[in-house]
Amino acid sequence: MCGFVGGFWSTNTSYASGQIRLGLDALRHRGPDHQGYEELVVPMGSVLLGHARLSVIDLSETAHQPMHSRDGRFTIVFNGEIYNYLELRDELKQCGVHFSTHSDTEVLLAAWAVWGVDALKRFIGMFAFVLLDREQQLLVAARDGFGIKPLYYAEDQDGFRFASELPALQALRSDRSQLNWQRTYDYLVHGEYDFGDDTFIKGVHSLTPGHILIVNLQSGRTQLQEWWSPSIELAAHIPFEEAALQLRKLMLSNVQMHLRSDVPLGAALSGGLDSSAIVCAMRHLNPDADIHTFSFIAEGTSVSEEYWVDRVNQYVGARAHKVSLTPEDLAADLDDLIRSQGEPFGSTSIYAQYRVYKLAKERGMTVILDGQGADELLGGYNGYPGQRVHSLLDNGRPGVAWQFLNAWSQWPGRSLGQGIKRTIGSYSKGCLHQFLRRLDGMDNTPTWILPGPLREAGVNMQIPFLRNVYDKPGRRMMCSLASSMRQRGLPALLRHADRNSMRFSVESRVPFLTHQLANFALGLPEEYLVSLQGESKHLLRAAMRGIVPDEVLDRRDKIGFATPEKEWLLGIADTIRGWLVEDVGLPFLDQNKLLDSFDEVVAGRRAYTWQVWRWINFIRWYKGQN
Repeated sequence: MCGFVGGFWSTNTSYASGQIRLGLDALRHRGPDHQGYEELVVPMGSVLLGHARLSVIDLSETAHQPMHSRDGRFTIVFNGEIYNYLELRDELKQCGVHFSTHSDTEVLLAAWAVWGVDALKRFIGMFAFVLLDREQQLLVAARDGFGIKPLYYAEDQDGFRFASELPALQALRSDRSQLNWQRTYDYLVHGEYDFGDDTFIKGVHSLTPGHILIVNLQSGRTQLQEWWSPSIELAAHIPFEEAALQLRKLMLSNVQMHLRSDVPLGAALSGGLDSSAIVCAMRHLNPDADIHTFSFIAEGTSVSEEYWVDRVNQYVGARAHKVSLTPEDLAADLDDLIRSQGEPFGSTSIYAQYRVYKLAKERGMTVILDGQGADELLGGYNGYPGQRVHSLLDNGRPGVAWQFLNAWSQWPGRSLGQGIKRTIGSYSKGCLHQFLRRLDGMDNTPTWILPGPLREAGVNMQIPFLRNVYDKPGRRMMCSLASSMRQRGLPALLRHADRNSMRFSVESRVPFLTHQLANFALGLPEEYLVSLQGESKHLLRAAMRGIVPDEVLDRRDKIGFATPEKEWLLGIADTIRGWLVEDVGLPFLDQNKLLDSFDEVVAGRRAYTWQVWRWINFIRWYKGQN
């Protein structure tokens, strides 16, 4: 796990090395063990590759980057882990490849030299890398299928720039950063972010998960190619019990590979099913392992999961490490948290995660396993009732659809009205969708937004529409799962975890997120993931029976990784008001009315909503940019 920075300069190469050093300084937290860069002269200019290393596999100097292939054709900077590197190494040796390190970076480089882009589908891991091909005069940027590891890029008249984080990329750009008004509007008004390839900085993009970007250094042309996407086609039908056994096997294999490390390793434990499954699998695979878990505890609140954290820790005999937080803690850490994330984000739950990784680092951990991604792969959250009903109606089963909706509504925190509402929502598109959102109280132009400047700038003041590339009648839930995995949902969660963990030089690993598990799960009948009785993650519960305590598997409530956000923010209302009163000078934002809205929330005259956090987060982030 590391960070990288670099680019191609066609002119003005004399100051490029200074920019690279500034970029590496901005990535020091991602790679405290070694920083290095090289300038590689090519016919049309210079390619500079910089790398900040966090040593996890092969701690020796021979595994430092940038790394060159044996024949000198390829040079790479790589962030991530290839967990099946040992198996690939053996396969490549049979192809005549010789290795001089024990690193997964050298395996990646050799695999590319032998198989080219086809190597990507052989990898079990998380990765973002940029590779220079001297023979063909190409820069190839690649990102794993889920986007676990980040890769930002920008183009200008003088070349192409890239980095693992936005501040590092900004250090390479000669022009002043400009705010992306569309992204800002979407975030403040609709709460949307981390969808598509745009960022909060105009002209800076995030490489789409499962894609490669090829830059021709001779012509300057760029080409974006998809190398993997999840399949939602119904595979050959297998009985539920057999599917549970296959999922169990895949899960244990994934966790086993994710435990490969040459440095201390632990696990994040929220108390929910997903993280509990990871921790219990670790014990199942190694009965004698010294397991360390790290948890946030919302003491004295309705969202505390301490009972379930304690239950799992006792079951596996883990060493438990917990952190509890106050509003004052949030106020003290807020600016560092916002800098670490690089862009505005969704809620204060990201702060709790930040402190969990800080605790892990303080206890000597370098690698942490996390349960991220199970909801998107295995039908979690509230069980996607609208999409499930939609699929059943597609398949001509209205009676079963009604029975499902009634059964689903009996679970805690659900109601029949919610289920019907979500079903209608699954059919709505375009103007109908906008109309339904307005009925739900969502205003496209709240009082603190001045629409005139936004209209003049061409900002679309509707809820952001991102076309779902998955559209298959009878498989509506699988379409939603695949979309949330790649387009909207999981990308934000993975960004949060990457920045929070790397802020403290900790590698976050997500064993649920492999192509093999995704293709298997999304090829199953929908009722295997969300049962006709409304049980979410139905197959996962069955697969982990005997490994995870029955009490955890049979939980009917769903809290998630939650924080007492309202109590925290209202507890530091005076401090927040001081932040919000600072003029940010944006012509579309009426801060006086925004302050009035905040004061109404504090006084109890207006309901607390997620927008309060968006105001705080954006204004503190934007002030830090200027």
